Amino acid sequence: MEHASIGIIQLIECPSIYELMACPHFHWQHIPLLEIWREKEGCDGYPRTILESYRPGNCIDIFKEALSGNTVDYNGEMIPLPFNLEILKWVKETQKVLSHAKLPSGVKFYNIYGINLETPHSVCYGSEEAPVTNIQDLRFFQPKYICVDGDGTVPAESAKADGLHAEARVAVPGEHRGILCEHHVFRILKHWLRAGEPDPFYNPINDYVILPTAFEMESHHEKGLQVTSLKEEWEIVTKDQDDLDDTVSSRKPLVSSISVSQGGSNKHSLRSEAHATVIVHPQNEGKQHVELNAISVSVDA
Repeated sequence: MEHASIGIIQLIECPSIYELMACPHFHWQHIPLLEIWREKEGCDGYPRTILESYRPGNCIDIFKEALSGNTVDYNGEMIPLPFNLEILKWVKETQKVLSHAKLPSGVKFYNIYGINLETPHSVCYGSEEAPVTNIQDLRFFQPKYICVDGDGTVPAESAKADGLHAEARVAVPGEHRGILCEHHVFRILKHWLRAGEPDPFYNPINDYVILPTAFEMESHHEKGLQVTSLKEEWEIVTKDQDDLDDTVSSRKPLVSSISVSQGGSNKHSLRSEAHATVIVHPQNEGKQHVELNAISVSVDA
């Protein structure tokens, strides 16, 4: 019976939650923080409100104190549920194993992760107006989350931080579990597994098929100048035509130009000059036509 009770307690404690704690040894771009507005007595004897910040490796004592009086009601019995240091040891072992994990020879690794959703990253308890006076009351405060890009559960920075050599990493807009139903994901997997007829023009990163439809290039000399002209056209085909706005086809083409020049031997002469124009036509029936026109003029050496 005693062993059964221990198993029930460990089940209630949810060891997986401890596994989700931020790894203190990871080189975060933005370090996740536990922030607490606390009221403490100042040197003058008067209470002061200060904001304390704790990094992943420095917040264990806060967890221990905050959960020291924590209990859970199980079938009418109040079971103590403090912060479990034994489970924390398991977590450290897991992190150690993962940090040294390597792919077996002959195994290819691909990474798909979710983006475009606000994902909790750091947390703040209390406020300057209503600070935390007793850490054991921390679990009753409503936290405020500082969010970053991710799938709503896992930050994108963490989702691609496996430390393994990936053949490809693709970010897909989607929710942590819902991303499994995204058509984009199925198309990526089909492409990577080479299932069905392969499409050499499919780009899994942006989920487009880019078909080159025209390419012309001419070069000739004229009065000491070398003139080169280039014309290239593509059709960008998207799969999710049903998601497109019906008004897209009525929009005007998008035109963008750029010019680059390089000086000659003196400031009054040009060695070479190039101009390029890109025209992106409105989408029509799932296809978008793109034109590139460029010309360069250079002085013969």
